[in-house]
Amino acid sequence: MALICAAATTVVPASPAHADRIRNNQWHLRYLRVAEAHRISQGAGVTVAVIDTGVDPHPDLRNNLLKGTVTASGETGDGRQDFDSHGTGMAGLIAAHGRGHGNGALGIAPQAKILPIRYAKREGDSDPDDIAAGIEWAIANKANIISISVASTAAPSLAAAVKAALAADVLVVAGVGNAPGYFGVQFPAALDGVLAVGASDRDGNRAQVSVTGKKVAILAPGVDIYSTSINGKYRRGTGTSDSTAIVAGAAALVRSKYPELSAEEVIHRLTATAVDKGPPGHDEEYGYGVLDLVAALTADVPPLAPSPEP
Repeated sequence: MALICAAATTVVPASPAHADRIRNNQWHLRYLRVAEAHRISQGAGVTVAVIDTGVDPHPDLRNNLLKGTVTASGETGDGRQDFDSHGTGMAGLIAAHGRGHGNGALGIAPQAKILPIRYAKREGDSDPDDIAAGIEWAIANKANIISISVASTAAPSLAAAVKAALAADVLVVAGVGNAPGYFGVQFPAALDGVLAVGASDRDGNRAQVSVTGKKVAILAPGVDIYSTSINGKYRRGTGTSDSTAIVAGAAALVRSKYPELSAEEVIHRLTATAVDKGPPGHDEEYGYGVLDLVAALTADVPPLAPSPEP
């Protein structure tokens, strides 16, 4: 059984007043210096597959929303229907374009495209095989990045799908999972080659909800994160789901700015420029540190060392 990573979600009404205020409520944009990052890259030319509960064509997002698919067993569709709001929220964090004049929700990569893949109708409605099928479909349909804000169990199909993504140079970003429901990094984040994301709070410290473990690679804001929801509304979420989508957006900025980099090298750039927290170097709470979006786009990062021969 697979469970969505969100720890807490609140739906915010869709009134014009809320649309005007939503940008100010998106504190993570200021924390990550997104305005400065957007002068360098906005994710143009990058497609991010969002494997989730579907993506509703929210006014702040729909210009970047492609037709996708449904991999939930026994269901059909193009991925652009969301009964839960979780997937719409994740897509908005990645690529919402807002409504102009500073209104509405803004994503990390507002020129990237979203490829919606509905693996489940609601939280906990599916299994790893449906997630694996979503990964395979994303590869076949030319996604550059796959964002998975889902905590699942291990399965041969999931491991094989991730391996296929890596072989196709598709970057897979996944949430590590939330406490207290989980005690360690979940799948697919626990698989080799996946960029495993935890959540940080407003002060840049690990959020209590974020699980720990050796596979944690990077943290990003994941507390009181505002984004798009279904029926033109907005949502406020806390959990590693939100931080995962933010890092997927960051990866889109990097892939757009540096199209020659492999998926592995994009991960290296994101982790090498992260703000180190906790014990020096990689640790089980922070991984390599907290996302520094501007540094990821501007720093002089040495090339990734070649893997040793087996």
